[in-house]
Amino acid sequence: MKTFNITLAASVLLFTMACHQDDEKADAYGNFEAVETIVSAEATGTLQLFTVEEGQQLKVGQPVGKVDTEQLTLRRAQLVASQRAVGSRTPNVTAQLSAYEQQIAVQQQQLTTLQREKERTRNLIEAGAAPTKQLDDIQAQIDAVDRQIALIRQQRAVQASALGTQRSGTAAEAAPIAEQIRQVDDQIAKSTIVNPVAGVVTVKYAEPGEVVSYGKPLYKVAPLTEITLRAYVMGDQLVNVKPGQSVQVQVDAPGGQLKSYAGTVTWISSKAEFTPKVIQTRDERVNLVYAVKINVKNDGGLKIGMPGEVRFAANSDKNTTSKAEQ
Repeated sequence: MKTFNITLAASVLLFTMACHQDDEKADAYGNFEAVETIVSAEATGTLQLFTVEEGQQLKVGQPVGKVDTEQLTLRRAQLVASQRAVGSRTPNVTAQLSAYEQQIAVQQQQLTTLQREKERTRNLIEAGAAPTKQLDDIQAQIDAVDRQIALIRQQRAVQASALGTQRSGTAAEAAPIAEQIRQVDDQIAKSTIVNPVAGVVTVKYAEPGEVVSYGKPLYKVAPLTEITLRAYVMGDQLVNVKPGQSVQVQVDAPGGQLKSYAGTVTWISSKAEFTPKVIQTRDERVNLVYAVKINVKNDGGLKIGMPGEVRFAANSDKNTTSKAEQ
């Protein structure tokens, strides 16, 4: 009889606890998620260095690995040699045209001398001390020097045009090589694996020594200082949910307890959907719900995929800490 009474009392207690739990059950249930970034290789080759480990905290811009660049380095050296060879064929326009400038300068000096001689001869003729033919001879020499200067300038123009064409040709030949060098430099730079976002490594896909190709996933990183709970609420609960609203988020804790976190509603879906199978009961499969996202500051205890429950305004003042009390 005593055993029967104890069993009956235990049954009544469990029934009472279950009823109490139904009366104060959470307003919404869901799972935690975070924006996970898959970092992939941007070069092809042997993964010479890779220091990433799952659970490791990474900073933005932190180098975490390196792909072999030997072939790229050899390719760059070949391109630089080709660039120098093209450069050696590029004419030095200034140096080659300087000879014409010197010839013109000599002729100009001679012309200046003849002009002075012409003026002196004219004075002598006016004084009757020199024949007129002497002035005519000097003028003939001046005309010859003028023609010579004009010819040299014409030759200089032709040579300058030819040198310009040759220089343009070598420049056109060198331009693609310079672009290829910049391309190889970019590939060499991308051979160093740099972490793009601050966060925790959640999955590691590669190991040092493996041959990786462009686009191969190397690891997955997610910022977990703040984490998002995607929960689902019934349509009649939407009146209690607003963006920016503070809510209470609870997760399972040891000893049948619930640990509470402060959360903020950041997004409410405008489209209804059927209750996700991961959180629904058999009786709720036909119910339409709305997804909401709740941002929660993570103390390190919240993980991606962990289930959580939410209490909105109507129940947010009830700090339930034990599942049995619910």
